[in-house]
Amino acid sequence: MADGNAGRLVLAATPLGDIGDASQRLRDGLTTADVVAAEDTRRTRSLAKALGVEIGGRVVSFYDHVENARIPALLEDIESGRTVLLVTDAGMPSVSDPGYRMVAACVERGLPVTCLPGPSAVTTALALSGIPVERFCFDGFPPRKSGARKQWLGTLRTEPRACVFFEAPHRLADCLADAVDVLGPDRRAAVCRELTKTYEEVVRGTLAELAAWAVEGARGEITVVLEGAVPVAADPADLVEAVESLTAAEGLRLKDACARVAATHNVSRRELYDAVLASRADDD
Repeated sequence: MADGNAGRLVLAATPLGDIGDASQRLRDGLTTADVVAAEDTRRTRSLAKALGVEIGGRVVSFYDHVENARIPALLEDIESGRTVLLVTDAGMPSVSDPGYRMVAACVERGLPVTCLPGPSAVTTALALSGIPVERFCFDGFPPRKSGARKQWLGTLRTEPRACVFFEAPHRLADCLADAVDVLGPDRRAAVCRELTKTYEEVVRGTLAELAAWAVEGARGEITVVLEGAVPVAADPADLVEAVESLTAAEGLRLKDACARVAATHNVSRRELYDAVLASRADDD
């Protein structure tokens, strides 16, 4: 893959579990890359064997604790015209896996970075969740301690987007119990376990239902999808001051000011207009 000085970093998604999800581009990359930077070199060699290909280049370890130490040499490889293929144990590098720092270092030096797209637990769980996910956010792993976790969950009280996150199986029950306490029992969610693997399971329900289910214990890789918060309409009386400020500052007609404020606060324009008139009457 190296061509003169056209070295580059290639991020390659690897199967979550089912080897059939490996792309032809991943097979080619493992065969032709000059350097393969792997989160776990043994797993990467096993992956290549399962795919029926031989790794053609040098294999180096690239996991969390050695990431910073490995970057300078890998940058030198790329600057010398070599292709560095970066793979993690499963899914897409940089998504709660090593890779971000390497990408940032390449960008800083103006070195080419590309990607071989493929499996991702995030998008797979979103698709299977049965929850509206037209807009979503990804939050990695929740804090391990309950206090910090509840603070994090508090930021999701009014988050309108679906939220997808990973969780360790031995912390899942406590995490869902905290979610019930903070977000209420009725918010919908889906717990996706062992995606694409033999014992794949997706459990859907309210947070209360899922918390009760998780008490029995869950095994394997866990991805959770949490329904976004339903917007709550504001009380028109609380928006009177905002309307009056618009009429005073911008000289808007009352109806126009009410229309603008109502559109941004999910309230009835007519009810807001009536609330302003009532407030003015009380002041008189």
